[in-house]
Amino acid sequence: MHILYLKALHIIFVITWFAGLFYSVRLFIYYAEAEDKEEPSKSILQTQYKIMSKRLWYIITWPSAILASLFAFWMLYLNPYYLSEPWMLVKLSFVFALYLYHASCQNIYQQQQKGIVKYNSFKLRIWNEVATILLFAIVFLVVLKSAISWIWGVFGIVLFGILLMLSIRLYKKIRAKKH
Repeated sequence: MHILYLKALHIIFVITWFAGLFYSVRLFIYYAEAEDKEEPSKSILQTQYKIMSKRLWYIITWPSAILASLFAFWMLYLNPYYLSEPWMLVKLSFVFALYLYHASCQNIYQQQQKGIVKYNSFKLRIWNEVATILLFAIVFLVVLKSAISWIWGVFGIVLFGILLMLSIRLYKKIRAKKH
């Protein structure tokens, strides 16, 4: 029965981890957009986004990533046979990719905390969708648990990613027409 508590806690912290990643990158976008504002708006907005990012990053996002992983490792320790399942190995590959994504977001976070803006809002909007694609991949792998299904799932994720990128481009065009 205790495995169900571990699973519930793992799911909760995966959700809060993704929520932190989604909102952090959204704050990165707002910070980058504030770069084009006139003073004093620029300084006021960027200062506020730095504070919000710092709190979100270190109070929600990082702790959630660590706790999600802790509960995952604990479940794998109790049920090591999962490591012999092909779907789990593929899922862990996507989780590894998620940690790489998280690390790159850490890099963007640190740059913005120093006042450095390397990416425009459009590139950050596209970057924000990488987490969405990883979320879809991981959830479908966990639910389907099938080697053949994950191949179709990856194909679907790639197609989904293309549709997201096209949607972002369309959004950019619509937004440009309004301004």
